[in-house]
Amino acid sequence: MKSSKYYPQRTLLLFTLLFFNSIITFSQTSTPLVKVGIEVLRDQNFKALEGKRVGLVTNPTGIDHDFVSTVDILFQAKNVNLTALYGPEHGVRGDTDAGAHVDSNTDAVTGLPVYSLYGKTRKPTAAMLQNVDVIVYDIQDIGVRSYTFISTLGLVMEAAAENNKEVIVLDRPNPLGGNKIEGNIVEPGYFSFVSQFPIPYIYGLTVGELAYMMNYEGWLKNKIQCKLNVIPMKGWKREMRFQDTGRHWVPTSPHIPFPEVAELYPASGIIGELEGNFIGIGYTLPFTLFGAEYINTAQFAQHLNALNLEGVYFRGLSFTPYYKEKKGMKLHGVQVYITDYDKVRLSEIQFHVLAVHHQLHPAKDLFNAHQNRWGMFDKVCGSNKIREGFMASYTFDGIKNYWRKDEAAFKKKAAVYLMYR
Repeated sequence: MKSSKYYPQRTLLLFTLLFFNSIITFSQTSTPLVKVGIEVLRDQNFKALEGKRVGLVTNPTGIDHDFVSTVDILFQAKNVNLTALYGPEHGVRGDTDAGAHVDSNTDAVTGLPVYSLYGKTRKPTAAMLQNVDVIVYDIQDIGVRSYTFISTLGLVMEAAAENNKEVIVLDRPNPLGGNKIEGNIVEPGYFSFVSQFPIPYIYGLTVGELAYMMNYEGWLKNKIQCKLNVIPMKGWKREMRFQDTGRHWVPTSPHIPFPEVAELYPASGIIGELEGNFIGIGYTLPFTLFGAEYINTAQFAQHLNALNLEGVYFRGLSFTPYYKEKKGMKLHGVQVYITDYDKVRLSEIQFHVLAVHHQLHPAKDLFNAHQNRWGMFDKVCGSNKIREGFMASYTFDGIKNYWRKDEAAFKKKAAVYLMYR
């Protein structure tokens, strides 16, 4: 054994190695593989905004690689006249919880007016647009139909068209990549703020590509079209997961703290419309768990893994929510692990979980226990046929064909709007 006199040197050496390793790691990621729209716009010296009064729709995800907010980038640019800000769900600076109304106010940093687009008003009024010529949109989305930011974008585009304003979308990566398309198209009678356009649940487009599709497929009210310009990314490819972009993840909402959670949001979020705690809301791993107080973890995991679903593994665990209805109650279930992202059918995981749950605990049916949530469940699914078809057999096979029926046609229709390969 070495003398204790060597321990300080060994400790210093270890610290030095760790320190320089952290510098090397940071330097390797300090230049991202992908440049997003705001960075490309800045490289162009904001030419698209010169001589125009600019309104900005954004939230904390609207940043450059150095974490500088698009609000501050545009406000400080000498040749940009930023005159107004617009707050979607969670607010411009991210100080509002999920689902809570965003208030109109004055931005403390810039002194600019902030108009709420997630309160009594979700579509900008003529008065809100009076002092702008162009509306810039810069928000990181997660590629799922029920996420409200794309609904806000659509209403902004409608208002812009009605008031003769231009829209510029600063494009960002789809963290699910550009190849996954899953789920049925929204049906008449089920369009809502969580299913505002006739797209699949996972739609496989960047927000810029989707904006073009909204505009030119006649999806805006009365088939109106706005003057639309998308500032594309540089370096993004369709097969990229967010982890491949070299960029930093800023939570897109309080329950999406990491890109891995964004990937599992479509694997569990529909069930969450019935019961949030069942999918880990209220605990430290939202959207990545399934569990209840009566479940046997080993049995639940065994039955799910016995399905041999491609690209996914279920690990038994117990957890105790910190808030929501089952706060402080010990729950048992499984944690979801993606083992092959290219093969996994993300959105279908939750239906298999519902099927196994009903098989093992038929008296604890989540649908019958939460009938008051059926309306929201159907809106997120874009149809009542998913719920009704599933409840008829409590198997995924009961809805498989319906869930998948529109995917190929949508992929073909969307192909003409693809900006990246």
